[in-house]
Amino acid sequence: MLIKEIILENFMSYEYARIPLKQGINIICGPNGAGKSSILVGISVALGQSYTERSKKLSDLIRRGKDVGRITLVLDNSRRGGRRPVRRINKDNIYLTRVLRRDGKYWFEIDNVHATKAEVIRLLSRFKVDPDNMLIIMHQDMAEQFVILPPQEKLKLVEAAAGLESYRKNVLEARSKLRRILSQEDSLKKMLESAEETLNYWREQYERFQQKKQLLIKRRFLERELAWAEVARIEEEFSEVKRKLNRRRSELERVSEKMRFSEGEVNKIRRELENAKDSWRKLFDERLVLEREKAKHEFNVKNAEMLSDVQSLVEDGQRMVDSFMGGLSSIGEGAAYPDSRIDADHTLQIALVAKNLERRFEELNVKIVKMREAIEQSRRSLPLLEEELSDVKSKMQKISDDIEELNERILNERINLAILEYRSGEIKSEIREMERKIKSLEGRIAEATSRAEEKGSRIAVLRSPDEILDEIHMVDGRIAAMADIPGDVERMYESYSKLYLELQEKARLAAENREKALAEVEQRMATWRRLIRDLLSSVSSQYEKILSYADGAGYVRLVNDEDIESAGIEIYVGFRGSKPVPLNIYSQSGGERSTSVMAFLLALQQHIKSPFRAIDEYDVHMDPRNREIIANLLISAVKDGGAQYLAITPNQTYFEGKGIHMITVQNIGGTSIVMEVA
Repeated sequence: MLIKEIILENFMSYEYARIPLKQGINIICGPNGAGKSSILVGISVALGQSYTERSKKLSDLIRRGKDVGRITLVLDNSRRGGRRPVRRINKDNIYLTRVLRRDGKYWFEIDNVHATKAEVIRLLSRFKVDPDNMLIIMHQDMAEQFVILPPQEKLKLVEAAAGLESYRKNVLEARSKLRRILSQEDSLKKMLESAEETLNYWREQYERFQQKKQLLIKRRFLERELAWAEVARIEEEFSEVKRKLNRRRSELERVSEKMRFSEGEVNKIRRELENAKDSWRKLFDERLVLEREKAKHEFNVKNAEMLSDVQSLVEDGQRMVDSFMGGLSSIGEGAAYPDSRIDADHTLQIALVAKNLERRFEELNVKIVKMREAIEQSRRSLPLLEEELSDVKSKMQKISDDIEELNERILNERINLAILEYRSGEIKSEIREMERKIKSLEGRIAEATSRAEEKGSRIAVLRSPDEILDEIHMVDGRIAAMADIPGDVERMYESYSKLYLELQEKARLAAENREKALAEVEQRMATWRRLIRDLLSSVSSQYEKILSYADGAGYVRLVNDEDIESAGIEIYVGFRGSKPVPLNIYSQSGGERSTSVMAFLLALQQHIKSPFRAIDEYDVHMDPRNREIIANLLISAVKDGGAQYLAITPNQTYFEGKGIHMITVQNIGGTSIVMEVA
């Protein structure tokens, strides 16, 4: 038993009523409009239903003129098999109250303490009561609603009523779990594919990154090699300059030796030249003397004819003087020139001049004589002088030739010496340049070595810096081609590698879980299918038996049991020898449908777990015979089951005298009055 008593306060047509219920069948009867159905509505509202067929708002269920309505159910919490249904409440009665207010505020109370809907649901679950299942509480017209329900909904109601809902829930949970696992596996596959694609990208980038690292390492090695190659190149240049310097110094020594020799030769030739010049000058002086002698003698010889002319002139002059002098003598005597105006003084002067001329002519004659002697001497001396002069000229020519030769030799030696000096200057300049270069190279070697040591210890270098630079440029080109590699590629590759392995492991676990979940679904499905088949087999057998009392036949079958969500119950029925057909609103009359639904409910009674069941006006369309049959079957089905059944009917005739708890309801002046029938 669940409900010991129902207390209605200002609810619908009830002002205040206490309706006791007992174990077994409780029949509420009375005329239409008396308030019978209001009792079941009150029970449903107290059990937590928010919507009833009587009203869309709970506030409409409050008695007219009142602001507050109250429904209280006294629930039986007495011990059953030594345990109370609700162990946390250690008393036999639990008062479950629902308060309704006209302003739309509603609440629950458990033992006069405010409670939530969730607490009420948990409380009812302890009693295994589901007030929303129409197979447990079937209000007016719900029989027709049950008929039109889809097979799947009928099966769910049966499962819930029979306490097998958990098996469906287990299957659905397993299937949901399987779907989640499949979805997870599918997601993991997609994620794995995406991760693999991403990992492949990052692997490619990582491989490029590794190549770049190798290239960078190679570049650092090449920089080191280049640095030491530069050192080696400078050292080689230093060695080469050193070798050239040594060669230039040796060459300078040779040139200096040649210069010393050439200078000696020049000095020697110069001395020879000076001696030759001295000899030439002496011969020249001698020649000059001879030339003068020769010229004098030649002049004398050449003047011999002129001397004759001079002598003739002298002689002519002397004769003229003599003649003049004779004339003067005549003048003196006055006979020669009687008309002459020359006086004696003039004559004396002329005589003196003539005397001087005469004396001069005599001196000239002496000189002419001497000159003739000299000319004669010159004629005799000229051949000797010419011979001697020729000898001198010959010697002078020889010495001139020697001087010319010596000049040429000294010129050549001077040219050679100048060339040697120029070469020496060049070599000295080169040596100075090389020495400066060596100092510079020593500094460069020190700097290059310092830079190279920063790159690493010395290595053997077999290539030139240009060859190494070419390779560095090639490596730089390859490194530049990898400039798009993200900076965090190593972390991303490790991250995605780890993620990929984790996803692989998750995918493997998901596959294992899918197999386990699939096996679990199949196992739970098999268990559910077996239980439902056993249940419906028993229900179908009982249903067929009950229908036989009403001159009918039928059966209940499970359809689509391979898929729990498509699975359903189909109810077949036929009356008066007709072949059973599916129960629906088209194939059967109202009475036949009512009889079929009640037959199904009665066949299900022994499997329903709820301690409380109720049905309102189940027999409204039945004929008297079927009402009696169903009443007897209801009594038979419930009295041995230990359940509490509440049936509402306007016809109490079929229950009178059968040990049934009877309650009558009358409406007097708009207020429903409840009385127990003894």
